[in-house]
Parts: sequence; structure tokens; C-alpha cells
Amino acid sequence: MAIEISATTRKAQGTGASRRLRKANRVPGIVYGTGEATMIELDHNTLYYALRNEAFHASILSLDLDGKKESVLLRDFQMHPFRQQVQHIDFQRVDAKKKIHMKVPLHFINAEVAPGVKVGGGIISHVLNELEIACLPANLPASLEVDLSGLELGHSIHVSDIKLPKGVEVAGHHHASDAVATVTVPRGHVEAAAEAAAAEAASAAAAPAAAAAPAAKK
Repeated sequence: MAIEISATTRKAQGTGASRRLRKANRVPGIVYGTGEATMIELDHNTLYYALRNEAFHASILSLDLDGKKESVLLRDFQMHPFRQQVQHIDFQRVDAKKKIHMKVPLHFINAEVAPGVKVGGGIISHVLNELEIACLPANLPASLEVDLSGLELGHSIHVSDIKLPKGVEVAGHHHASDAVATVTVPRGHVEAAAEAAAAEAASAAAAPAAAAAPAAKK
């Protein structure tokens, strides 16, 4: 079921008009794409809480504009520099027959059973947290799962390892060999191991000298 958001056509335009809208707890915005661009306004609180929902950023949305519904994508929004206030929002109309490019979040699973973590004592590092894909609107996934259950210490999961739903392909600047997540030994463990090795080497070097000292006195 599509996430729905309501809006009304914005009559007044310009900086002054937008400022008055914000004072009235409304958010100015625009819908563009197929057909003419339409200036809109939305309820601030409803929009603010919708933006906190991850799926709102990577789903086909149902925009109820003056009682007429249309499918759109969230393309951009601006927040106030220090207030929890949405300043402006952009939506793009969706054509069901044309491919769209979207960044979708990556959900990492089974990190706790990865051999590199469970046996090797390593930690997971997320190189990518989202992936740009291309697909028809009907095939757009809200997120992609990355299974870490087989990840060994010092190894990585790559873009080519991610299972994509039917009709979905990697887009943008990503390459099949790009790392998505790695498992490495914590820095503290590496330093401790190095110090232990150095101490052991120093002890081994000192042993012959200690053994030779009594023989010299005789």
C-alpha cells in the first residue's frame, strides 16, 4: 500500500509568501515531471513526521493534491539550519512506463553470526548505506538486504553480491567490485597483538644474553 500525503495548490509565490506559509505551519513545495510544474503547500507536522519514515524516501508515494491523487517520488527537501523545520520539498511525478533512478537504503542482516565477527572477533564496517538502482516504478523496492552471514575476517561483501529483485539493476556510479561492507580486526586488538609480539621478541633476544652472563664469570 502506497504511503499517502496530502497537499493543496499554492496560489501565492515568492519569498514573502513562503515565509508567511512557514509561519502558518505550512511547507511550500513543487511537483514537477510529466506536464506542468505545480506549486503546492503541505501541513508541516504531517510532513515532518513522514520524513522520519525511511520508506517515505524510497517509495512511490500517493500525493493527494486538491482531491486528485497522483504517484510521485520524493526528490529533495530542505531543513532549517538549526530548527526542526522543513523549509521546502520537491516531488517528481512518476510515469509507470518509464524507468526511475532511486537511492534505496541497505539493510544489513546476520552480522552477529558472520565468522569474521563470531570467531575472528572482528567488527563490521559499512562502506555503503544506500545503493542507486534503476527500475520501473512497480518494481521499486523500499530497501535491499545485505546478508553478512558468510563474511570472513578481512573479507568484504561487494555490490555484485547483493541479490536484486526482478527488474531491478544497479545504476549510478556503482561498480560490481565496489565494497559494501567489510569485517576487520579492531585497531586496539591489532596494537595489542603488535605489542605482545614485540615483547615476546625482546624476551627471546634477552634469553641468550642472560644465559651467557654466568658462563663469562667462570
